[in-house]
Amino acid sequence: MVNDRGTIKWTSIMMPEHIKLLNEMWDELERKDKPILDDQQKLDIDLKLQCAIKDDLTVEVKYFSDGDYLTAKDKLQMIDRKKIMLQDGKEIPLNDVLDVYID
Repeated sequence: MVNDRGTIKWTSIMMPEHIKLLNEMWDELERKDKPILDDQQKLDIDLKLQCAIKDDLTVEVKYFSDGDYLTAKDKLQMIDRKKIMLQDGKEIPLNDVLDVYID
């Protein structure tokens, strides 16, 4: 069985520009597309957010940012038509929210 190390064995002889291009290519390959939510999913997210702010519950928000899925966990401080704000000061655009989990 061949134990291939991929590009690791070649990086010592690669030019810095080549390494930069390879890194950009790998970043682009790992980039994810933003999913499109249907009306039912948006309504479900809205209900969970309203419940969490009313009852002062901790939420875990899954959202899309810069080609990746991220999560933030905290209590909600504020909700408006365009964004939600967590108590740690983090602002998340409402149209980037993919799901909300209540603890």
